Amino acid sequence: MPDRIAEHYDRHAHAFDRDRRSKFVERPWFDRFLLGVRRGGHILDLGCGAGEPIARYLIDHGYSVTGIDVAEKMVSLARIRFPRQRWLKLDMRRALLDQQFAGVLAWDSLFHLRHSDQVGMIIRIASWLEKDGNLLFNSGPQHGEAIGSQFGDPLYHASLDPSEYRELFKEVGLTEIAYAPEDPAAGGRTVWLVRKLG
Repeated sequence: MPDRIAEHYDRHAHAFDRDRRSKFVERPWFDRFLLGVRRGGHILDLGCGAGEPIARYLIDHGYSVTGIDVAEKMVSLARIRFPRQRWLKLDMRRALLDQQFAGVLAWDSLFHLRHSDQVGMIIRIASWLEKDGNLLFNSGPQHGEAIGSQFGDPLYHASLDPSEYRELFKEVGLTEIAYAPEDPAAGGRTVWLVRKLG
């Protein structure tokens, strides 16, 4: 299932985009994230989708965006909408990036990876973050795997336990700023905001 994520989002790209553009209940979390991202900085969006509404929000606030997504149709839509930004059709697990970023997002994306891949990605994200940069991502509320449903198709999700994420943060030099399990103000998402202290 985790290796079929690209197929799923390519098949439902336009339906997903129509639905996602109209929903941004989690905006307060992005405002909080941006408080710790240097003004005008470059933000890496892992699982960027078609760029709506998140990339637009970042761009409108004066940030540059590099977006990575495994679904070709999603990346194509983002390129059309925001041609001045950088959009890469890549599996985030295999991305080779030659720069650091003022902030990194893995919103509604990291939890599509297996447990071991999530560990590997957090290690990589820590290396991509500038000192004093912020990471915003979501997970499940506890260790486990689940098969959800989207547009009538099964969709894989996985999560570490909060204690496992916290131990990993310590290992890679990240500091927890905020954690909200199943936050109703973010559509029921479990949200993490962490920082790489200088």
